[in-house]
Amino acid sequence: MANKSETHETGSGAHGSGAKRPRILFVAVTLLIPVLFFVLVEAGLRFFNYGLDYTQWVNPIKGSFVLNPDMAHKYFPDLPSVPYSNGDIFDETKKSNSFRVFVLGESSGAGYPYMPIGSFSRYLQQRLSLVYPQSRIEVVNCSMTAVNSYTLRDLTPGILGEKPDLIIIYAGHNEYYGALGVGSQESLGSSRTIINLVIFLEQFRTFQLVRNAIGKVEGLFAGNPQPATGTLMSRMAQDQYIELHSKVYERGIAQFEGNMRDILAMATHAAVPVILGTLACNIKDQPPFVSIESGGLPPAEKVFQQAQQSCIEKKWQKADSLFRYARDLDALRFRAPSEMNDIIVKLAKEFHARVVNVDSAFGAVSPGGIVGDNLMTDHLHPTLHGYQFMGNLFYKEMEQDGLLPSSKPIALDDKQQDSATVTNFPFTKLDSIIASYRIKLLKNDWPYISKKDKLPENTVLRPHDRIDSIAADLVEDKTSWDAAHRKAARWYAAKNEIASFLGVMDVLISQYPIVLEYYDDATQTLLQRQRYDEAYRYLLKRNDIEPTAYSTKWLGIINLHRHALTPAENYLTRSIELDRSDSQVWYDLAGVYVEKADYQKALEMTKKALALSPHYADALALQSKLEETMK
Repeated sequence: MANKSETHETGSGAHGSGAKRPRILFVAVTLLIPVLFFVLVEAGLRFFNYGLDYTQWVNPIKGSFVLNPDMAHKYFPDLPSVPYSNGDIFDETKKSNSFRVFVLGESSGAGYPYMPIGSFSRYLQQRLSLVYPQSRIEVVNCSMTAVNSYTLRDLTPGILGEKPDLIIIYAGHNEYYGALGVGSQESLGSSRTIINLVIFLEQFRTFQLVRNAIGKVEGLFAGNPQPATGTLMSRMAQDQYIELHSKVYERGIAQFEGNMRDILAMATHAAVPVILGTLACNIKDQPPFVSIESGGLPPAEKVFQQAQQSCIEKKWQKADSLFRYARDLDALRFRAPSEMNDIIVKLAKEFHARVVNVDSAFGAVSPGGIVGDNLMTDHLHPTLHGYQFMGNLFYKEMEQDGLLPSSKPIALDDKQQDSATVTNFPFTKLDSIIASYRIKLLKNDWPYISKKDKLPENTVLRPHDRIDSIAADLVEDKTSWDAAHRKAARWYAAKNEIASFLGVMDVLISQYPIVLEYYDDATQTLLQRQRYDEAYRYLLKRNDIEPTAYSTKWLGIINLHRHALTPAENYLTRSIELDRSDSQVWYDLAGVYVEKADYQKALEMTKKALALSPHYADALALQSKLEETMK
């Protein structure tokens, strides 16, 4: 009986276990159905190319990466026109001799108003390329105007995936009014968890579909809104005043610290060094935008006037403190308060990151030790000299911490390096006018002036010549940056102003070093004018990227004229390998062998030239002369 009982119980247990399996399977399938539904919807939306692709890096040219120009739509989903990065290009596969630096920041990180070429990152690119010619230098600036730490946090994982040797961060001024900030028109509230989740979900087309549908429904009840006008700066922060130590102020501080902490934690986990910059701004020559008297605090304007009086009395230390306090009291938070720099220093110590005290360094070279218009174009964007000075500060920090390329540097001291970098910095009259026009438009809008005092753009800009007109078209979004520079280059070439033409071409090549068309344009213009030595420089750079029959031919011809016979022979031979149908190359190669007194070889090359062009007069004359010599 005992055996039967045991057998019965065992059978009953097996039956119970079998009954559970269908229930578990049923629950699993039930849970998987909605997941499968959304997977299929997502796949369908991607197949029909609905929405935007937020893949972080895209290929402008095969083998190269650039930050996706649509990326900012993640942070500005309701704006038809969004900011974009400087478009710095780097290799899709990092080369063994590459030294790769990523820069994260806002408009002052991007180099406004000189972007894309006036930023401190461009100074670093130029100086590193000068000092370490054996290394492939890649300084990739991912900064964008009107963004804040939410954008930086979102971009960081993708940056870490590209094997950076260093990350530099200069950010904090936009924390309140930048995209999704606590005081922004684009705000989603103050919960970092929710906002970062929304940013993450934006990559899914299903989420974009739902958001767009909700937006259309809301639009039905909103009437016909007026199209947005004015600078992005004025639109993002209109009337959003934030008093010092208010709840919104403290949420902005917490937002910055939390996102920056996440960024540094990710970089630390990936063992990537980070350099942070403290924030500098115009405190002496920029009065507070909005002065409010409340909460027992003095009005910002009154403190600013006290600071000005201290300047008159040459009490510089007191004036500096008062100017900083006036900045902190300014209820329109376009300039980061002092507390932001305290957080930067604190987090750097916590995560063993490096800090460049840009704020103090700017003060040290300013009259009375107080930063004003001497280094700033407006309330916080540095002058071109200011950006170059910043670049030098970051370079020195890299040098001090051993964060430079491992290849052998050239023999120049610090002052010589800086001087050579600034002297050869690619920058033109067009770039200067573009920057000037951008600042004019910025200051022709709120909060610099009231809305009623705003002037039409054509009244503010007033172009006087062709270059002015090209610059005006650019800042009014009538042409692109590269198209504007190409127009200027063509205008200079037509006027035979070759120095100015080459200056513009150097700027284009500096920004887009892998666009071969720019090298070709410069080369052809110079060769037409028989400026062979200048053409040689562009031919050499172009040939290093991708040799062609044309580039190798002219490198060979120029070397032949220089009596550099070995490189002439090598380049001309390579040109023939790429295209055997150019009789001039065969003829010039014959010239190399004439110089070498190898007349048999010269005659052979001459005959090949004549086989392609039987009436080639120079080749016929050379053949006759060689045959006479060899009798």
